[in-house]
Amino acid sequence: MISRAALHFWEEPCLSGKEGSGTVFFSGCNLRCVYCQNKEISRAAVGREVSKEELAEEFLKLQDMGANNINLVTPSHYYLQIKDSLLLVKDRLRIPVVANTSSYDDVDVLRSMEGLIDIYLADFKYITRDLAERYSKAADYPEIAKTAIAEMFRQVGTAEFDDRGIMKKGIIVRNLLLPGHVKESKECVRYIYETYGDSVYLSLMSQYTPFKIPEEYKEIDRKCTKREYARLVDHAIGLGITNAFIQEGDVAKESFIPPFES
Repeated sequence: MISRAALHFWEEPCLSGKEGSGTVFFSGCNLRCVYCQNKEISRAAVGREVSKEELAEEFLKLQDMGANNINLVTPSHYYLQIKDSLLLVKDRLRIPVVANTSSYDDVDVLRSMEGLIDIYLADFKYITRDLAERYSKAADYPEIAKTAIAEMFRQVGTAEFDDRGIMKKGIIVRNLLLPGHVKESKECVRYIYETYGDSVYLSLMSQYTPFKIPEEYKEIDRKCTKREYARLVDHAIGLGITNAFIQEGDVAKESFIPPFES
């Protein structure tokens, strides 16, 4: 089930470029993040069913539209079906395939995708079990994500770019700063850098947008402050990180949430 297939211009610059990233949003999700901005699709409330042949055609359409890549958004629970579709058009795709994932991925399934995924756009949401359980109902997230990212790196290795600065292969690890949890993000960033150095790009995200946050989680029912985000960026600089994306300006807006098909 997919909820949207279109060019998207708000990914990291090396993915969107001027032409856009060819995003396919899959309905459903294997996490239950209380702050999810796309609950209508993560709960599979909207979307349309497609066959593996129809999905393959969507990939080709996006390529024909000039997309810099095929961007599979929330693919974890559909990897094996996506694999079938990619195999149908592998010889005709001339652009990289991106797995845009929470990293709450089964490592054996990831291994089965080797050779089909060129770029992993991977979250590293939490490094402590308590926060992972409280906000995403997945206490084992840190361990699973660490193992998954290690497999991703084994597959695609150090980042490579074309002469336009568009990524051809590699990993970008995202961390979304949650309000009041700068320390958690600092530790996430430290782990990725100490493990992979500058072979992996980091994306430090300040765009957290509170959206119908339940009362029992009122501590995150606000945007992050500029000072909180500055502390995270300063921490990354202090570690010596050079390969990182940061966000400037007010990006915590509902307008950044794309419309989905019902």
